[in-house]
This record gives sequence, C-alpha cells and structure tokens, in this order.
Amino acid sequence: MQRIETHHAIAIRWLALPKRGGKTMEEIAAECGVTKRSIYDWLKEPLFDRELKKEIVRQTTARIPEVMASLTDAVINDHNAAAAKLLLQVNGMLTDKVEIDAKVSETVDVEALKARILAQRA
Repeated sequence: MQRIETHHAIAIRWLALPKRGGKTMEEIAAECGVTKRSIYDWLKEPLFDRELKKEIVRQTTARIPEVMASLTDAVINDHNAAAAKLLLQVNGMLTDKVEIDAKVSETVDVEALKARILAQRA
C-alpha cells in the first residue's frame, strides 16, 4: 500500500470507533466497495495500521478528561492502589526512575583506601 485512498479512509473511520460503530466487517467492507478479506489484508499493512492508530488517538483524545475523572473515582471510591499509582504517574508525581546524588571528595587518600581494602580481605 503506497497511500491511503478514499475506501481506506472510510474503513479507518469505522474501525477506529468503539465496537466499529456497531457495524460488522461485512458492512464496513460494503461501504468501502470491497470484500471483508480486503479489510483484513489492509489491517496487515503498516501504512493502514499507522493511520488507524492515529484516527483512534484523534477520536479518544477528547475523552481523556472523562478517563482521568473515572480513574480518580476508582482511587477514591474503590481504594484502588493500581489506579492511584497510574494517576500519580500520569500527573508526573511518581516515576520509576531512581536518582542518585554522587558526592566525590577531591582529597582521596588512595594509599589509605588500599590499606583498608587489604585489612578487610585479611
């Protein structure tokens, strides 16, 4: 597939909807003027897949505030620890990275350090 044609765009619009907008694959194929097999073949094409994912993001972006409200409700009402962790991560208040402050002394007595190491080994 070199580019997205009109029939591809029609399929993408329906496939990006929750539950395909209530349509079956046969109905979507009929709207596009192709067979159901064509739709399944398109789903394997990288360009079609990328465009489908972009359309899903476009359609769901407007609902993110609802998702966040629902997540907040799950934390508060259900005492859901996983939801709390996700909510904090989404808001940048919790990360998995560990930051280490290294303090290096410029006056390291290498000979004393070697002596301590030898003493520990003995």
